[in-house]
Amino acid sequence: MNKDRENKEARNLPTEEDKTKDLITELGLFTTGTDFESDIQYINIIGSIEGHMVLPADNKTTKYEHLIPQLVAVEENPKLKGLLIILNTVGGDVEAGLALSEMISTLSKPTVSLVLGGGHSIGIPLATSTDYSFIAETATMTLHPIRTNGLVITAETTFDYLRKTQDRVISFIEKHSRADRQTITKLMNRTDNMPNDVGTILFGQEAVDIGIIDEVGGLSQALKRLRQKIEEKD
Repeated sequence: MNKDRENKEARNLPTEEDKTKDLITELGLFTTGTDFESDIQYINIIGSIEGHMVLPADNKTTKYEHLIPQLVAVEENPKLKGLLIILNTVGGDVEAGLALSEMISTLSKPTVSLVLGGGHSIGIPLATSTDYSFIAETATMTLHPIRTNGLVITAETTFDYLRKTQDRVISFIEKHSRADRQTITKLMNRTDNMPNDVGTILFGQEAVDIGIIDEVGGLSQALKRLRQKIEEKD
C-alpha cells in the first residue's frame, strides 16, 4: 500500500487520501476506501442551499450543481441500491431546492431522509421528496411564505410570480407528504407563532402530527427503514 502511494506521488497522481479530502471539502461526502463498500449513497444537505447566486464565502453552503451529478450517479450506478439524505439546512434558493427535490422524488431506487437540527424553508420539500422521512425529536422545521430580497419591481406581475412560486412549493409538499394544502397554507401564513416573522416553527413530533414528516427517529431508524425498502424492492 505504501509503495503504491509512493508511485502515485512520484507521478503526481491523486492518492486515496487526496480523493477523500476533496470529497469532504467539495461535496460533504465521505468514503472509507476499499475497507468498506456500502450499497447505500449518503448525501448531506447543510447550511444554505446555493443556487444561481454565489453566497458570501463565510456562509456554509450546499451547492446544488454538486449534488445533481451525485443524484444521477445513484440512479445510474448498479452497485448503489438506495439513498439516504441527511438534512440540517436553513433553506436557500427556491428553484435550486425544488430542482433537487424533483430529482430525488423521481429516483427509481429507495430513498429515505433524516432531518437533524433543522430542515427549514425549501428544506421541507427536500425532506418530503424521499419515499420515507424521519426527523430527530429535537429538530425543527420552519414553514413560511416565499420571499425575496434586493431590488424588485413592485408591480402586480412580481407578486403574481411570488404567489405562483409559493404554490409550486405547497403543491410539492402536498403531493409528497400526508399534509393537506389547507394546513400547509395556514401554517405558512400564521402571525402568532414567530415574533419577527410570518410562519410556523414545527418541532419534531409536530412535523409528524400534521403529516409533513413520516416518523420521529434517528440514524439507526432511517438506515433500518431504507434497508427494508431495498429488500422489498429486490
